[in-house]
Amino acid sequence: MTADTDMNRDELGNIMTVRTKPATIVVAKSNGHRDDVGQSKMEPHMGLEFDTAEEAQEFYSSYATEVGFKIRIGQLYRSRVDGAVISRRFVCSKEGFQTNSRTGCPAFIRVQKVDSGKWVLANIKKEHNHDFEASGELCPPRIQRKTIPTPRSSSAGGASRTGIRSHEDDSPTGVVDMKRLKKEEMDGMVGPVAEPQKGLEFNTANEAYKFYYTYAASAGFRIRIGQLFRSKHDGSITSRRFVCSKEGHQHPSRVGCGAYMRIQRQESGRWVVDRLQKEHNHEFETPTDLSRTVTVASKGDYREEGSNMLENLDLVETNGGLSLVKRVSESNISSAWYTLLLEYFQSRQAEDTGFFYAVETREGKAMNVFWADSRSRFSCTQFGDAIVFDTTHRRGSYSVPLASFVGVNHHRQPVLLGCALVADESEESFTWIFQAWLRAMSGHRPISMIADQEHTIQHSIAQVFPGTHHRFSAWQILAKEQENLGPLLSMYADFRYDYETCVFQSQTANEFDSAWDMLMDKYNLRDHSWFRDMYRMRKSWVPFYLKGTFFAGIPVDGSLKSYFGTILTAQTPSSEFIVRYEKALEQRREEERKEDFNTFNLQAVLHTKDPIEEQCRRLYTITMFKVFQKELLECYSYVGMKINVEGAISRYMVQKCGNSEERKTVAFNASNLNINCSCKMFEFEGVLCRHALKVLQIMNIRELPSRYVLHRWSKNAKYGILRDADSAGGPQDFKALMLWSLREEARNYIEAGAASLERYKLAFEIMQEGRRNLCWQN
Repeated sequence: MTADTDMNRDELGNIMTVRTKPATIVVAKSNGHRDDVGQSKMEPHMGLEFDTAEEAQEFYSSYATEVGFKIRIGQLYRSRVDGAVISRRFVCSKEGFQTNSRTGCPAFIRVQKVDSGKWVLANIKKEHNHDFEASGELCPPRIQRKTIPTPRSSSAGGASRTGIRSHEDDSPTGVVDMKRLKKEEMDGMVGPVAEPQKGLEFNTANEAYKFYYTYAASAGFRIRIGQLFRSKHDGSITSRRFVCSKEGHQHPSRVGCGAYMRIQRQESGRWVVDRLQKEHNHEFETPTDLSRTVTVASKGDYREEGSNMLENLDLVETNGGLSLVKRVSESNISSAWYTLLLEYFQSRQAEDTGFFYAVETREGKAMNVFWADSRSRFSCTQFGDAIVFDTTHRRGSYSVPLASFVGVNHHRQPVLLGCALVADESEESFTWIFQAWLRAMSGHRPISMIADQEHTIQHSIAQVFPGTHHRFSAWQILAKEQENLGPLLSMYADFRYDYETCVFQSQTANEFDSAWDMLMDKYNLRDHSWFRDMYRMRKSWVPFYLKGTFFAGIPVDGSLKSYFGTILTAQTPSSEFIVRYEKALEQRREEERKEDFNTFNLQAVLHTKDPIEEQCRRLYTITMFKVFQKELLECYSYVGMKINVEGAISRYMVQKCGNSEERKTVAFNASNLNINCSCKMFEFEGVLCRHALKVLQIMNIRELPSRYVLHRWSKNAKYGILRDADSAGGPQDFKALMLWSLREEARNYIEAGAASLERYKLAFEIMQEGRRNLCWQN
């Protein structure tokens, strides 16, 4: 529900659209004519949307005036991530008991900021505990606004359009040319200063920056250039953010201010303000005299497109004027951490020759840090096909911004593939971290990667791992769903069923598209920005699009168990970090050793006489054999019917006995024994499903082809890499695999041989004998 789209007809009758105004509510009826609120009163209800929190306040104030009570601003809530205001309460003036006139009235509305930048009415309490005053006798509080002057017409032509226009600018699209911010240009903007508003248009990004700079100077705050976004097709800049200088928390002077203006490039080439946040969380300074000179404190030319310099500029006072100076990159990691980690890395390298670490420097300042020991690097050769980039620190106030690369081993346990400290959450940082991981892992790129949804992470993955399928973190999808679906769930009883049926039950792309279109039309969501974005990114979160890619069986609606668990928490101090990190590492690796021991020394019980079951018990680890065994036992309760034959390929319809709704299509090629099922379990998890096993029984296949018993799930997953020679890549990649396999085995051999003097003597003799055998083979 938006302030400019159709509302709930059951609640609002013939009222179709509402747009809030400073002092009155303008209501559009179904005939398209408009009347004042005095003739048609609009009541607040769940799901109502506003462009800004100010509009919500004005709307509630006007409603209160009509009913006969007054309001005031209540509590606000801020984001833990950036400190921006994400929720506001507007309460009856008689709320509380601080004065004799207050009666503890519970009436209020609460608006919450959603992904699109709009504010949604999320909670409401209409009942008051006091008498109303006569309707219309109250005057709504005046909210002063600056008048927006009539836009100037272009000097080139006489026509005027909405927005601010100036002389023709030949600078590249989206590039802010700092050299044009000179006194003579700023002088032309002295006078009545327009307030920014959504829909405001500019010829260039340069104009937009000058406009926002002028507004900020007159209001009493300073700005800098923030994030930019590029087109995936041609790399051109499509969007820019200009933020308050107090945005973020990287410096003591910054307070996480959420004020910003974002502009987006249109097909016409012009730039439009599409997102705006006017609220600051700090006091304003004395407004700046706009006649003062603005200079660029650098000889460098900032015009080149794609320069990251544009994102790192601050407005500072120098010699009585304002200057745009390049901001030195600031790290979320304190200097004490670098000292601590470098000492640890050096000590580890002395013990572990395969230990890898890297530190990024920008302008001589340490930034991101990455490290991986030899065990992690070896594990990546076998279990680096599906990884999770875990950034749990982003969900809370962690003292250290730790990120980890985690895979799934042959026992379905989490296995560490590297760690990083994230200096800031820019695309530059994530790109560096991914490139460092790639270097440590000898260029081994994963098939799939589960990571957060942020644009910076998306772009970095696409750049460093171009062929990798990026899947969004389940916790983040759930959080965004709760935020954006909340109003719809409270308004429509059937919405949850329709939404979950569309997302989780669709079996083909056409099914999903049809169900999605029905959802958009039924609930009038075509213009909802979150739904629009999620449809565009559907291949990164909708189960149907994910199940055709190998994710090592990590559930679509879940994630891998946290590697560090409760050992490393948000409260872990730097003095205890290394000790706890080593403890978690040893604990996980001890769990893996126990499973290795069980796999080689215990046998699972067979439940059938099928030779395929015996074959898989011999090859799989105990954990993976149980997964396969479950599918094998289930296949006995299914029936298969041949539906057509095309040459060597036969297609079967396989369904559960007594349940005609649970059916899958299986294709079997008799010439090469290839088999695939529409459920895609083998593609997603690497284990044959019950439907495929049923068809193999029908065809009397007594042994699984080796390609359907993945080596990464086998008992010898950490050994016998010669089996994968054909898939290792080039000779250099295969040599790296052999090196890591031998190194890991040698490490285990040394640990066992050094346990006692007798074991040492035996181990030394065996090693000498083995070396002689290798020499004879030459």
